[in-house]
Amino acid sequence: MAPPKPELNNYLDKRLHIQLNGSRHVEGTLRGYDVFLNIVLDDAVETKDGGSRIPIGMVVIRGNSVVMLEAMDRIGGGGGGGGGGGDDRQQHHR
Repeated sequence: MAPPKPELNNYLDKRLHIQLNGSRHVEGTLRGYDVFLNIVLDDAVETKDGGSRIPIGMVVIRGNSVVMLEAMDRIGGGGGGGGGGGDDRQQHHR
């Protein structure tokens, strides 16, 4: 049986917040990924402890270092009616 593939097509070209092991955090636009959850982010910014933000451009993040990813943009097209003011962000945990 083939291993499951990550389903991130809906996240392509969307802003993501990624939590990495070691309490590191990176935000950027998802440009690509593979079956190992290696991720390519564009316009990436690393947030350091204390809140300082460091632009790092385009990066490749190894899948085994990803703890959690969160969409910063709205994902999917389901309308569902009117603006209950809820939080539209979605999270995926490993």
